[in-house]
Amino acid sequence: MIDPSRLSLNLITVDHWSLPEAIERCAAAGIGTVAPWRHKVAQTGLAESARLIRDAGLTVSSLCRGGFFTAAGATDDNRRAVEEAAALGAPVLVLVCGPPVDGDLAAARATIAAGIERLLPFAAEHGVRLGIEPLHPMMVAERSAIVTLGEALALARRFDDPSVGVVVDAYHVFWDPRLSDELAAATGLIAGYHVSDWLVPTPDLLAGRGLMGDGIIDLPQIRALVEATGYDGPIEVEVINPALATVPGDELLADIATRFSRG
Repeated sequence: MIDPSRLSLNLITVDHWSLPEAIERCAAAGIGTVAPWRHKVAQTGLAESARLIRDAGLTVSSLCRGGFFTAAGATDDNRRAVEEAAALGAPVLVLVCGPPVDGDLAAARATIAAGIERLLPFAAEHGVRLGIEPLHPMMVAERSAIVTLGEALALARRFDDPSVGVVVDAYHVFWDPRLSDELAAATGLIAGYHVSDWLVPTPDLLAGRGLMGDGIIDLPQIRALVEATGYDGPIEVEVINPALATVPGDELLADIATRFSRG
């Protein structure tokens, strides 16, 4: 069993709800922690989003997302993302680091490292930890040149700063034969942990994730490895799948809570 208070709902799971609706429903369901996404915060307004979360008695585990360092305007956008995280009370800004330009992976990785280096002092000033999230290699061309946990950890270590760490998403890293070894050496570097499941067959590589227990990922084993690093913070349920919009809201949240409690 796992402490239910560690459950955080990453609100991309219910992206068909507005932010005010998601806040209201989570509070009513006894889910006390959420992870909003910036596009929903923008729709509601930053000040109003912060007020609604505060008034509902919720806390925020992270803000999704910053990064995309290889895109034009990344510096200014990431500074805004840090400010938004601080205003919402989010201790972590999740970084999806950005894809290569013209297929140049080495250049992309250098640009990502330089972008984090520029952003890090600003994030530290605002009390926001940068969480580098490695994505599954299938997403390298569109979303991130950082595709293994080992890469993400090496990148975080080079800064030797507590304001940068990594976000472990089971969906993106479960396949890695070096996962156990990498996590064994990750003490103090885990900024967040996300869970969902890998469905077979996978209906969509980005938006075909399953609820915990519906796929092939050994989530209890990965959680044990993550916790062995000393991480005891929120565990975000992040299930990107538009089919969840067909499930009645109360039923969906109850099912998530039940599955979460099983580990």
